[in-house]
Amino acid sequence: MTPTQLRYEVADGVATITLDRPDRMNAFTTVMAAELAAAAAAADADDAVRVVVVTGAGRAFCAGADLGGGEGTFADRSAVDALPRGTVDGVPRDWGGIASLPFAALRKPVIAAVNGPAVGIGATMTLPMDVRIAGESARFGFVFARRGIVPEAASTWFLPRVVGISQAMEWVATGRVFDAAEALRGRLVSRVVPDADLLPTALELAREIADNTSGVAVAAARQMLWSMLGAASPWDAHRAESRALVELGAGPDAAEGVASFLGKRPPRFTAPLGDGAVAGVTRWPQPPPDLVP
Repeated sequence: MTPTQLRYEVADGVATITLDRPDRMNAFTTVMAAELAAAAAAADADDAVRVVVVTGAGRAFCAGADLGGGEGTFADRSAVDALPRGTVDGVPRDWGGIASLPFAALRKPVIAAVNGPAVGIGATMTLPMDVRIAGESARFGFVFARRGIVPEAASTWFLPRVVGISQAMEWVATGRVFDAAEALRGRLVSRVVPDADLLPTALELAREIADNTSGVAVAAARQMLWSMLGAASPWDAHRAESRALVELGAGPDAAEGVASFLGKRPPRFTAPLGDGAVAGVTRWPQPPPDLVP
C-alpha cells in the first residue's frame, strides 16, 4: 500500500510515521487506520528498523475522528465501508482497534512524539506505544462520552494500565480536554519538552536504543513486559524470562554484548528477529478465535 494520509520513512534504524492530513489537523479516517496498520506491520518485518517514532504533520498530532460525515459519523456503516475491516464477536471491528493493535503487536519500541492536539482516537492510538513525549502545546482528551460513544482502540484495556484506574476514569467520565502538564502529572506522558525540541528529543531516544541495544533482546523484553500486565502470577514472568535467557544467552548478540563491554567498544548486534517467536516469547497479543479478517 502506498500511503496517502501518512508518511513512512526509514533512516539509520528509525522508522518515522507522520500522520499527514495537516489541513484537517490529521483527523482520523478509515484510510488512515488501514495505513497505520500497514506501516506497523512493515516496521515489524523490516530488520533495518529498530525503533518506530509516530508524530503528526503541522500543528496537531491527531484531532480525533473526522466528523465530516455529520451525525451519522459513528453509525455502523460496514455495508458501505470502502475498506474491509472484518468482525470480532460477530460485529464489525472498531477502526481505532484496527489502527492501534498492530502497534501493540510490534516487536520494536514505539515512541509517540505528541505535537498539538491528541483527542479521541488521537489520544487512544498512542496507548499501545511504549513512550509518549509531549510538546508544550499538546492537548489530550478522551472525549467519547461527550460524543455519546465509548472509548475505542482497545483503550479500556490500555489506559488503566498506563495511568491507573482512578485517573483513567476521571479523564473518560469527564471527557474534558487537558494540557500537557496534566498529562505528565497523570503519567500519560513521560516528559514534556518545548515544541521545537519534540521531534529531536524523540529521535535522540530512538537513536540511543538503536545504537546500543540488541534488537532481539529488546523485542523479547517488550513482549514480556506488555503481556505480563495481565499475568496471574510472577511465576509466569519467571517461566518466560528463564526460557528467554537460555535462548538468548546462547546466541550471537549475548556474546557480542559481553565482547563489546570487555573490549570497551560500541556493540555490533546482528541477530535477526525472524517471523515467529523471539527467544521463546510468544507473539503478543494473540488474535482471538472470534476474529474474522
